[in-house]
Parts: sequence; structure tokens; C-alpha cells
Amino acid sequence: MRTLVRALYGAPFMLAALPALAEDTPPDTQEIVVTARQRVEEAIQRVGETPGGADVVSAEDFDDKAALSLRDALAFSPGVYAQPRFGQEVRLSIRGSGISRGYHMRGLTLLQDGVPINLADDNGDFQELDPSFLEHLEVFRGANALRFGASTLGGAVNGVTPTGRSSNGFRVRIDGGSFETLRALASAGYADARGDAWLAVAADSSAGDRDHSARKALRFNGNVGLRLSEGVETRFYVAAQSIEQELPGALTYAAVRISPQNGSFAGDQHRDIDSLRVQNRTSFEIERGSLDVGLFLNAKQLRHPIFEFTDQKSTDWGSYARLEQDFGAFGLTAGVTARFGTVDSKRFRNIDGERGDRTFGADLTARTIDTYAEARVRPVQGLTLIAGAIYTSGMRRQERYFPSVAEGRAEFDQLSPKLGLLYEPVKDVQLYANYSRSHELPGFIELAQLANFVPLDAQRAWTAEIGGRGRIGPLRFDLSLYRSDLDGELLQYTVRDDIPVSTFNAGRTRHQGIELGLDLELAPWARLRQVYQYSDFRFRDDVQFGSNRLPVVPEHSYRAAIELGREGLKLTPNVEWVPRGAWADYANSLRTGGYALLGLSGEATLRKGLTVFADARNLADRKAAGDISAVVSATPASAIFYPVERRSVFAGVRAAF
Repeated sequence: MRTLVRALYGAPFMLAALPALAEDTPPDTQEIVVTARQRVEEAIQRVGETPGGADVVSAEDFDDKAALSLRDALAFSPGVYAQPRFGQEVRLSIRGSGISRGYHMRGLTLLQDGVPINLADDNGDFQELDPSFLEHLEVFRGANALRFGASTLGGAVNGVTPTGRSSNGFRVRIDGGSFETLRALASAGYADARGDAWLAVAADSSAGDRDHSARKALRFNGNVGLRLSEGVETRFYVAAQSIEQELPGALTYAAVRISPQNGSFAGDQHRDIDSLRVQNRTSFEIERGSLDVGLFLNAKQLRHPIFEFTDQKSTDWGSYARLEQDFGAFGLTAGVTARFGTVDSKRFRNIDGERGDRTFGADLTARTIDTYAEARVRPVQGLTLIAGAIYTSGMRRQERYFPSVAEGRAEFDQLSPKLGLLYEPVKDVQLYANYSRSHELPGFIELAQLANFVPLDAQRAWTAEIGGRGRIGPLRFDLSLYRSDLDGELLQYTVRDDIPVSTFNAGRTRHQGIELGLDLELAPWARLRQVYQYSDFRFRDDVQFGSNRLPVVPEHSYRAAIELGREGLKLTPNVEWVPRGAWADYANSLRTGGYALLGLSGEATLRKGLTVFADARNLADRKAAGDISAVVSATPASAIFYPVERRSVFAGVRAAF
């Protein structure tokens, strides 16, 4: 009972007022009409109040593609490094966040409808956020994600699902293609004066583009909103998924370039996830602002035969409150998110994908409470000064009960301030600068390494950023230049091929780079989209590695697509170019080669509400390494590479009624 009370930290007293509010003020009988475009514009307006790198990705930007993962949805989000590993497994990194771990999420706060998908220890799985459900995504890089209570180097990505008001009626999407891929989604939305509801179910299956990489999934998302009174709405969300994914394993660099379709059947390795997330958010329209309060509960089971058979059941719960105020010359954002979680962690001998004798058992407990505030002052027209901070209190505890009894515990307290300015010299153009601190607490994958609880410090960084965004004639631009000096960066490397990782706090490291997005309207029927990243991540006078570059992320990466046609018919040739590949190891002894991948997508509207589309990838069937699991010193025998996507073609149909 005491734990439950703590979980309600920050918000619950507000919920008690709801019955009285609903009784005193009857709902307005006039139905509210809200379109998806309006919600995207509201999100863009929030980006416009941010003195740093941030953007909004509408579902319209990836509707004509087989959006298999977040990589497809965020392909043209400046500063987002997204590389597929296999199936729906991706490496998602911003400014080098979680650079040495491509599996299970780290270094980013991933949210759905404003509630973290990350577990209470901040680890998680990207596969639980399927872009096919989303109306849009909000990307706030680095300390610019403070409004979500995110404190990490990478920032936050928030996926927003439709409501019954923004997606009224019935919608169906069916697509499939190479590698026996078949996917389907159906949704229904309804709204009236008192409330609305939106429900969607999706299923997909694929044999995968490598041996032993088959997957299948069944997902459900839905929300119901009720207008309790004028200015008060409560909304309930449910998300459930069952995901089964075979793991093909990594290859040597030679194998990647000769036979990338190969995969490993050894141990019948899988990552199977069953999860259920429920939450409530109640929104109050108050004078010159709004207040959101909510509760959430996440239950998850992970069956994961790898070098051993990992079997984990986790339960996470918590609450949050967010206050937004705008008094003209002064604005305020403040909030708190409290997350608590337990994990029943067991491991067994892996006997061809089945459980053998038990090798490990422990109870894990985590707490993460983020309290944040940001003030905005507008001393003169067009200039905004911003100051804020986020404070995190965290605890991680492991109580091992097999094969021996032992306990490990770590507590963390971190405060990270932020200063920034936003200047609008002319209409539709913003310039910004900020200086901020970030912090990242280690999770159980870092602390509970295989068996023993390892003491690690939090990762800290100071980041300076300048840039701008806006529109000048036919050109829309988004440019950020940043430098982050890190202390205690959480780095991992492979010890042996059959044992995933070890983790350590590095000394001083530096992440600096350029994040650039350029959209150019060439004609009413032609638009050129481009994103470019320069990533210079390296050690700073390290005793062992000197000033070596950090592995995994290449120095330069570029994507471009030219959209040709009008609303009824559109073709989009595209290219992804990495001029020179990334280092594979901390010793900088092996570097991968560059590559260019050519693609083509298109869509045609047959009639109102009925669209067909096609998506062809890697048309030249280029063979290259797209992702790397870092090691200390790589050799030709190091099986640490994941190939780029093989040549494939997908097609489908979208219908709205």
C-alpha cells in the first residue's frame, strides 16, 4: 500500500476534484471538431517555443512507405540517426545517445501520448511504438526535451495516436511484399458532444530478409475521451502488443559483403514481448494555460533466449503532472513524472530456444522521479529568454536469490540546468542558442551485469547549441550545431561473441556535430527533402584510447528524396548515402566502407478515400554494414556487423470510409 501511495506522487489530489467539476458544470452541447492537421499545427507551435533542435513528423510524411519501424517514420527528422538491425529492431540515437548499445532502448525517452514507454530504470524496447498507429511524432533533441521530463543526452521522441475527433470514421490499410511480408491495420473513430473514442488493431508477419529473422506481431491501441465539464476532459488509453522476433545474430564484415542473408540458428535466439499499457490523462483548461495530470500502469513479459534463456516479468506504474502557463511576456512549464517498477528476472540454460536448468534469479526494483520547470520571458518583441532545470532522484536495487543470495543498491541525485534564447528577426525565421546540462542514470542492463551488481556513476554532459529554423521563400530549413562534453559516458563493448556486453564509465568524451534539414519547393509539383548529419564523437585524452573516435555512428550521413507529382499521383525517388563507414572498435583498427542505397516510392489516389502505394528499397541490392556492435579491438573474425536492408518491394492500399 505504501508503494502505491508513492506511485501517485505529483498528481492524484487533482483527480479527486473531477466528480464535483463534472456535476457543477454541465458539458457544452456543441460538438468540438478537431482535425489531425490542427493537432500537428499545435505540435509545430510548441516546437516554435523551443530554443533548440526539435521538429514534428506527420504521418503524411511516411504514409506512402511500408513503415516497418521508427526508422522509416524518422528518416527525415534532422539529427536522428536511425539504422535497422533486423526486422523491427533499430538503432535509434540522437547526438550519440546510447551509442554503444543498439538493442533495448537507452539514452532516449520514448513516449506514447506523453507517457514514457521506458521502464522505471529507463531501459525499453522501440518495437512497442508502431508508427502505423501514429498521427504524428514529436522529436525534441537533447535538453530541448525538458518539457517531457527528459534529462538524457538524446532527448525525447513522443508518438501521438489519433482520437475519435481527429480520425473520425473507419480506416483500413493493407500492405505486403518481399520476404513474405504481410501487414494489416483497421481503425475506427467516433465523436459527439460529450466524448469520443478511437480504436485500432494491427497484425503483421514476415519471414525476414535474413535466415532466422522471421517475426509476427498483433497490436491494439485505443483511447476514449470524456468531456466532464467545460474545460475539463479525461482520456483513457490502452495499448497491448504481442511481438515475436527471431534473432539472426551479427555477421563478420566479410559475410556482410558476400552473403548478408545468412543468419544464425544456434540456440534458436528470440526476443518475444507481451505488454499491456493503460493510462489516464485528465486535462484542465485554466486561466492562461492548462494542467494535465495522469496515472499509468505498464505490464510486460520478455522471453529472450540468447546466450542464456532470459525470462523477465516487469510491472511499472506511476503518475505525472504538467502545467503550461502563458501570460504574454512570461510563460511557465513545470511538471513531475514519478515512475516505479519491479522486475522478476530469471535466467536458464538455453537449450535450442527452450529453458534448461536455472542459472540466475533476482528481484529488481527501480524508482525514477523527474521534477522539472522552465520559465520563458519576452523582454522585447521577437526575443524570448529561457531558463529551466530538471532534477532526478533515482534508485536501483537487485536482490539476488539464486544461485546465491546477494544484494546491490545504487541511488542517484542529479540536477541539470538549462539556459537559452530564441530570437525571431523576421517573420517565419527563428534563431536560437542554449547551454544545458544533461544526465543519464544507468539501468539494470548496466548495473546488474550478468550476475554481480556493478557500481556505476550517472553519465553527465554539458551541451552548447546554436541554430535556426524557419522558411525563406521556397526553402524550409532546420539547422543545429552542438558540442557536448561528457563525463562518465556509459560505454559498452562485447566481451565474447556469446556474452552480450560489459559496461563502464568512460573518462572524458566529446560529441559534436551538425544536424541539418532542408526542404525546397522546386515547383508546385516538385519538392526536394534533405537531411544531413555530421557526427564527431571521440575520447578526450583517454589513458587507453587517446583521442580515438567512438565507434558505430559514421562521420557523415545524408538522405534525400524528391517528391514529384500532385496529390492524385506522386513518385518519390530517394537515396541514403554514407560516404565512409563507421569505426567498429574503440581501438580504431577496423572501419567499414561507405555505401549508397537507392529507393523509389509512390502513391496514387484512385478516388476520395482510396489510395494505393508502393515502396521499393535498395534497388541496386548494395551489400554493406549498416550497424555495428562495438568492441575494444575488432578483427576480421569479429561477428559484430548487421547488414543494410536487402533489395525489397512492398505495396499496399489505404481506404477511409
